[in-house]
Amino acid sequence: MSSNKIDTRSRILKASLELLEASHGRGVRMSDIAKRAKLSRQAIYLHFTTRAELLIATTHYLDEIKGAQNRLEASRTALTGTERLDAFIAAWGGYIPEIYGIAKALLAMSDTDQEAATAWSKRMQDMREGCQAAIDALYRDKKLSANYSREHATDILWTMLSIRNWEQLSIECGWTQKQYITMLQTTARRIFVVDGAGI
Repeated sequence: MSSNKIDTRSRILKASLELLEASHGRGVRMSDIAKRAKLSRQAIYLHFTTRAELLIATTHYLDEIKGAQNRLEASRTALTGTERLDAFIAAWGGYIPEIYGIAKALLAMSDTDQEAATAWSKRMQDMREGCQAAIDALYRDKKLSANYSREHATDILWTMLSIRNWEQLSIECGWTQKQYITMLQTTARRIFVVDGAGI
């Protein structure tokens, strides 16, 4: 891909991200993104064949500029399942405030906008894979509580770490980020880890 095409793609993604973060859940159209990027709608469709594809790419673009892969390094290189669980909660919990703007927009749009719902669902499935990796690491260490199958434990952890739960605890209840991460780590250990009394 030529540098010109890369630059144009980046302009589109930057415009899409800015509009989503500023929209507070109001629909963002391809024409809005084209106008913001100073391109024609046809130029947008040369890079993204559907709006859903563009919205999904925008979430990945945000991950790229925020260094999401580097944040997950401690989780991926953890020596034990318990360490991986703690590290994943810390990484994701610390990342939520930085993606909250786009998350809030996509969540608000999802009820009436199928493409936004598709983009949000894809993003949350990616996060679920991180939850599953942490639970699988506990299972391999023979540290996963017998009360849960791996699938059910993954479901529960995924739900615990949802953006809506973070919003409730941090914004509505006034928890600090440190409180949020520590309490989620402690709770997850008590639920999932054999003899996991907390940290």
